[in-house]
Amino acid sequence: MSIDPAVRDRLALNLDFPSLSEASAVADRLAPWFGIVKVGFELFIAEGPATVEKFRAAGFKVFLDIKLHDIPNTVANGARAAGRLGATYVNMHTLGGVEMIRAGVHGLAEGAAIAGVDTPVPIGVTVLTSDKIADPAEVERRMIIGRDGGCGGFVCAAAEIGVANRIAPGLITIIPGIRLPGADTHDQGRPATPDEALRAGADIILLGRTVTGSTNPETAAQQAYDLAASVLL
Repeated sequence: MSIDPAVRDRLALNLDFPSLSEASAVADRLAPWFGIVKVGFELFIAEGPATVEKFRAAGFKVFLDIKLHDIPNTVANGARAAGRLGATYVNMHTLGGVEMIRAGVHGLAEGAAIAGVDTPVPIGVTVLTSDKIADPAEVERRMIIGRDGGCGGFVCAAAEIGVANRIAPGLITIIPGIRLPGADTHDQGRPATPDEALRAGADIILLGRTVTGSTNPETAAQQAYDLAASVLL
């Protein structure tokens, strides 16, 4: 099996599991195909900062998917704590407004400086991909908030990558809701296949149940890799 880092580093694995032991077992099993892991609410609340430390030590980049959203001072404090952990990406809801985003961006930088780690890339959440329809004007409004607040990229649907590139050229796009062709879309309202998202210009694609819920996760991971490689290589 030959895996090109240029493809692996664009694939992120959603570790939506209730315990670090379960998540670690899946991450270890699928490490050949994924350079990034996403730690979300369930796992982070259950296991705390040890999740980020564990996966960083295993050689993964970590996307800390905690979707910060509160008053600016509270977000600044939470982001400062998150910034200390060494995650590569941390997200926050652009729905909170420019001042909240700025507070979060500043907090991440402060926390990283205190801990002596690289500052996480602040990622703005736009319209959740569980929504079947996203108003284009609202997507654009939230991207402008993220851009003006200092985000380094967005979480958005594949169909909205063009808007992101127009509103904020040079910022990265992280695309959830990625599904293998013919697979169950589960609760994703605006899904895309790996090749569709990358052809549209995605920087990072997130795969979860379409791989981890498969009867053969390794085969599903290889299929995702092959579809990505067909665009990237």
